Amino acid sequence: MLSLNNANLGALPPNVSAPMYDRAQRRTGIVHVGVGHFHRSHEAMYLDRLMRNGDGADWAVCGVGVLQSDSDGRDILREQDYLYTLMVKEPDGTRESTVIGSLNEYLYAPDDPLRVVQQIAHPDTRIVSLTITEGGYAVSDTTGKFLANTPAIQADLRSETPSQSVFGLLFQAAQLRKQRGLGGVTIMSCDNIQGNGAVARAAFLGFADAKDSNLCNWMQREFTFPNSMVDRVTPRTTDLDSDYIAQTYGYRDRSPVTCEPFHQWVLEDSFAAGRPAFEDVGVEVVHDVEPYELMKLRLANGTHQALCYFGSLLGYTYVHEALEDPDIRNLVIRYIDKEAVPTLQPIAGTDPRQYGRTVVDRFSNPTIQDALTRICADTSDRIPKFLLPVARERLAAGGRVPMCAAVVAAWARYAEGTDERGQPINVVDRRREELMAAARWQRSVPTAFIENRSVFGDIAASKAFVEDYTRVLENIQATGVRAALRDLPIG
Repeated sequence: MLSLNNANLGALPPNVSAPMYDRAQRRTGIVHVGVGHFHRSHEAMYLDRLMRNGDGADWAVCGVGVLQSDSDGRDILREQDYLYTLMVKEPDGTRESTVIGSLNEYLYAPDDPLRVVQQIAHPDTRIVSLTITEGGYAVSDTTGKFLANTPAIQADLRSETPSQSVFGLLFQAAQLRKQRGLGGVTIMSCDNIQGNGAVARAAFLGFADAKDSNLCNWMQREFTFPNSMVDRVTPRTTDLDSDYIAQTYGYRDRSPVTCEPFHQWVLEDSFAAGRPAFEDVGVEVVHDVEPYELMKLRLANGTHQALCYFGSLLGYTYVHEALEDPDIRNLVIRYIDKEAVPTLQPIAGTDPRQYGRTVVDRFSNPTIQDALTRICADTSDRIPKFLLPVARERLAAGGRVPMCAAVVAAWARYAEGTDERGQPINVVDRRREELMAAARWQRSVPTAFIENRSVFGDIAASKAFVEDYTRVLENIQATGVRAALRDLPIG
C-alpha cells in the first residue's frame, strides 16, 4: 500500500485533492507552537489554500512541539514529509479528503531548543502562531497578569538560556533578533480565549519583563499581538479514520485529521512584519475582533460547556448524542437566547440567535463523533472564559442566569467523579484534586464548589446566582439529573 509522502503525491486517487504546488520552493515564514489537530484543520488548511492559489510560498509553517507528548507527532509527520490528510465529514455521511502541504518542518524543542530559537530568529520568520490551550498562557483570569506558575516557566526564569517553555524560547529568539537588527515578529494566538492577542501579550511581555526589562521594552515596540476568533470542531482522530483512508483511497496516512465542514477565522489586521493574504482564502481580516469573538466564545464554546456535563452524567458518549436529548437541547437553546445573546455586541449583517442555531446544527453532526470527554477536559480553564463572563454581565445588569447556574451545578456534580449510573468519571483538569475535594463537601456545604476564588472569582457573593445554583445542585442530588433538567425555569 502507498505511504503518504512527497514521492507518492502524484499516485493518489483523483477523489483526494493533493497539493500540486512545488513544495520545494516554499520558505518558512511562520513558526507554529502546538501542532495539534485544530491547527492542522484550521490555520494550516488556510495556508494550503493560499499556496494552491499560487500565493503564500513565503509562508510555509515550521511546527514546534514543546511537550513530551509532541515527539510522536513529530516523528510520524517527518516520515510523511509533513503531509497529512484533512477529512471533512458532512452530516449526510459523505467525506471530502484533502492532503495538506503547508507544513514544512516540525522541530521538537526538548531535543534541540537552540534550533527552535534560531528558526524564530531567522530573517524569514515573521509570525509565531500558537495553539497552546487556554491554560498554556499562565495569565490570571481575574487580574490579567502573568503568573509564572509552572515548573517549566520557573526554571526558565532562573536560567541564562531559558528553553523549557515557549516563553523562554521566544525570549531567546527576541534577544537574537534585537542583536541582529531584524526587528520583531507577530505573536498570533489561535486559542479559544477572549482577547487572545491581549492574553498572549501579557504572557510574553510578562515573562520578558521578569528576565530583562530593556528587552521587554524593545518587544513592546517591535512585536504585535493581534486578537483573533477561530472556530472549527476538530475531534481526536481514531483508528477507524485511518482505516477509512486506507480502504477507500488506497494509501496509508498515520496522522490524518477529521473535522466538520464549518470553519471561521476572524483576525485583527495588526502585523509587525507583513502577513499572508489571508482574506483571499476566506479569513475575515477586520479592525476589531471583539464582537465576533464574544459571539463565538459565548455561543459556541459556551454551548459546549452547557451540554457536556449533563450529557456525561446521563451516560452519553458524544456531543451529537447529548443534543439529541430534548431536555439538554432545551437547556442549550435557553442558554443561547435568554442569557448569552443579550450580552453580545451587534455585528452588521449577523443575527446572533441564528448563529446560535447554526452552532446547534453543527454540534448535532453525527459523523463528527466528538467525544464529550474532550469537551469536559480542563474545565477550570474553560468555564471562567466561556460561561462566567455571561453570568457576570447578566447579573450586573440585574438579570438572572438560571441556565449558567445549572451548567456550573452539573460541573460540580460531574466533579464528584461518578455519573448517574454510578460509573466512574475521569476528571481531567489541572485543578483536579482541589475540584474533587470541594465536590466531596458540597452535599453538606452547597456552595463549597463555587467558593474557589481562583476559578470563580466572587460569583459566590451573588445571591441570585447562589440561589439558582444551589436549587439545581440540590435537585440533582435529590431527584437526579433528568428531573433537575426538567425543573429548570422556562422563562
